[in-house]
Amino acid sequence: MIKVGDKLPAGSLQEFIEVEGEGCSLGPNSFDIDKATAGKTIAIFALPGAFTPTCSAQHVPGYVAQADALKAAGVDEIWCVSVNDAFVMGAWGRDQKTAGKVRMMADGSAAFTTAVGLVLDLTAKGFGVRSQRYSMLVKDGVVKALNVEAPGKFEVSDAATMLAQAKAA
Repeated sequence: MIKVGDKLPAGSLQEFIEVEGEGCSLGPNSFDIDKATAGKTIAIFALPGAFTPTCSAQHVPGYVAQADALKAAGVDEIWCVSVNDAFVMGAWGRDQKTAGKVRMMADGSAAFTTAVGLVLDLTAKGFGVRSQRYSMLVKDGVVKALNVEAPGKFEVSDAATMLAQAKAA
């Protein structure tokens, strides 16, 4: 499992772009993790799945509500990562009103999730391979804080914890 002090693994995440511009076409676009994190402070939170109860009722709304405070604390971008495709993440972002606040990053094949060692295997429940629930504060591609939830919990990966860590960094 990735730990504080480690560099994020090379790879890419996808994001559904609603409005064409800044070199991005309408629809799914792929972003190189190294390039996207270079010189930036990123609050990343990951969760088991789009449109799921805790993720939709608490996790994403918390980060949307705290987006301005996180940016005031030095966070350049907030990423929500889930093992879903970019179309699903785009639809979920519209539903959660994340535009301009949280980037909904798709890890459709779980490549990033596997590379950071935070896979949650829900195959027996019919959900396949997913991501564990966690958050991390990343500066210039290096993990500065990591908060991994115990199975079935939502206690340490929330926006309030991330905000405290961003202020302390």
